[in-house]
Amino acid sequence: MKLICKGAEANLYLDFWFGFKVVKKIRISKPYRIPELDEYLRSYRTFNEARLLSSARRVGVSTPIVLDVNPSSYTLTMEYIEGVLLRDYMLKADEKILKKHFIKVGEMIGVLHSNGIYHGDLTTSNMFIVNDNVYLIDFGLGGFSREVEAFGVDLHLMRRTLESTHHDLAEQCFSYVVEGYSSSFEDWRRVLKKVEEIRRRGRYVEERRLRK
Repeated sequence: MKLICKGAEANLYLDFWFGFKVVKKIRISKPYRIPELDEYLRSYRTFNEARLLSSARRVGVSTPIVLDVNPSSYTLTMEYIEGVLLRDYMLKADEKILKKHFIKVGEMIGVLHSNGIYHGDLTTSNMFIVNDNVYLIDFGLGGFSREVEAFGVDLHLMRRTLESTHHDLAEQCFSYVVEGYSSSFEDWRRVLKKVEEIRRRGRYVEERRLRK
């Protein structure tokens, strides 16, 4: 196996599985946790991410195919996706192409939310452009919910990511996300109201911190 990425929660390895190129995601131990809790969390999150990836794919959202899951070794084996991170793709794409891709991103988020799935880490580093399609990866912080709060946090994080890493394009690209989202999730207005509420909370906390 070849290490391709070290993360806070897991390491990613390039490997071969029955002749196919795959990615193995292995959740790492956290020494500050009680050992029993650490083992439970790593096992549960491995299994939960596999369920989320498969559930998302089942409802039409492009994700890596889950090939094997082993909660006891905290290992998730997935299809290797050959593509470009949306984060990097944005540096060279023109507005017409960006519009198409971000509308697609919004549609995919809407499909997830319509089916009671939230991603938990919607950033342009967790989206791959593959030919003319967008793939979502890394559902490690996701879950199943029908709560507007969970959906609002998803979109809020998407917006904040654009503002912090692609400032010049943030407003326009987020409007494309909303365009796609509103076409695939009928409760979209309530979620956008929740996004604004979450943003106000953040500003309030920041203002209090500055006044101290």
